[in-house]
Amino acid sequence: MIEVKTRDEIELMRESALIVSRTLGEMAKAIKPGVTTLQLDKMAEEYIRDHGAEPGFLGLYGFPNTLCVSPNSQVVHGIPNANPLLEGDIVSIDCGALKNGFYGDHAYTFAVGEIAPETQKLLQVTKESLYIGISEFKANNRVGDVGYAIQQYCENHGYGVVRELVGHGLGKKMHEDPEMPNYGKRGKGKKFVEGMVVAIEPMINMGTHRIKQHLDGWTITTLDNKPSAHFEHNVALLDGKPELLSTFAFIYEALGIKSDEETIFRKEALIL
Repeated sequence: MIEVKTRDEIELMRESALIVSRTLGEMAKAIKPGVTTLQLDKMAEEYIRDHGAEPGFLGLYGFPNTLCVSPNSQVVHGIPNANPLLEGDIVSIDCGALKNGFYGDHAYTFAVGEIAPETQKLLQVTKESLYIGISEFKANNRVGDVGYAIQQYCENHGYGVVRELVGHGLGKKMHEDPEMPNYGKRGKGKKFVEGMVVAIEPMINMGTHRIKQHLDGWTITTLDNKPSAHFEHNVALLDGKPELLSTFAFIYEALGIKSDEETIFRKEALIL
């Protein structure tokens, strides 16, 4: 059952989402060759706690860390370790925070130094597909409309769309209804309702869409060991239109990137 939120509750959720956004901004400052993912994890936990929240992933379903850190061919749910990041790597950092009884949860895939052009294209297309999917999260649409839009965009670029892992509703629980696949058919699935909040998160592979789970019970990698990208936003349905609760602005500020993608998205959302 979809848990509809009041506007006041959505504002509390925005606080949680922005703690995650700021944490990812701190990660952007720290990511470089030689840094270990365990160091990033410790920094993230300290930052979240110092800002009045609790790590959303730590202990959730038994997960042992604050961050899911997934480099290169790892899709999601990578466990932080002592292995240093290398020049040319990419790394998805998925982070959650719990504050005022509500969760924030989103992700960004970072480049470690200079990366190959074909890998940069994967990151670009995956992030573009995120906003394309979010634009379908509006009144009278359904879950399948979001998944269809993401799937078509990414497959038209020759990429594999992961099937087994999906986005989700978000609120007092990390995972609520509805599931939000990154594939689907238009007009199918649960209908969107005013006040719902979801995490939309394309997980897109450079090669096959097929994946495998490792013996640690968490780490997911691509079956062909080609790179995978992952981007995620938290979005509320307000006045029939998608409203971003999370932002990549702190990441871009840390990296010195000028981007108007969220401003453009908000303007487009107003005329949906």
